[in-house]
Amino acid sequence: MKKAYVFFATGFEELEAVGTVDILRRGGIDAKTVSITGERKVTGAHGMEFVTDSLFAETDLTDADALVLPGGMPGAINLNNYEPLKERLLEQYRNQKVVAAICAAPLVLGGLGLLKGRNATCYPGFEPKLVGANVTGEAVEVDGNVITGKGPGLVFNFGLALVAALKGEAVAEEVAAGLLL
Repeated sequence: MKKAYVFFATGFEELEAVGTVDILRRGGIDAKTVSITGERKVTGAHGMEFVTDSLFAETDLTDADALVLPGGMPGAINLNNYEPLKERLLEQYRNQKVVAAICAAPLVLGGLGLLKGRNATCYPGFEPKLVGANVTGEAVEVDGNVITGKGPGLVFNFGLALVAALKGEAVAEEVAAGLLL
């Protein structure tokens, strides 16, 4: 079974995090939520609290097919300030496995140099943080093993792009049909 890990930091965008996990699970992907805060309970950008499946420090990420960063503020900044996550993203990228970020979170990938020469998208205003990218403004960009999404209203597009990358277009179409998209 394909595995994806979605990282929660204080101030994460709730729709992007929960929506992505939901779509991944509907696609038959073992999607786990991981807190980088040191506590399993994490508060989102709009005050909603969620209990993650695990803490970063206790999670073996070596079996990850995808590492996923939801946006939100200050969630994306908190993800970017967490060095152990950035080290793992670099390793995942070097192993040519999927790294994905939506909304403001592509700033993490941009800061790591993972977007150089790639098509990417993000929440309007964060384009300068996507260092070296060809920023398109599209809903979702899939460029090799890097997937970026524009924002919360496009979480379905983002989640379905992840399902397609991990399980194929046919599975993504089945999930979309089940969601009435």
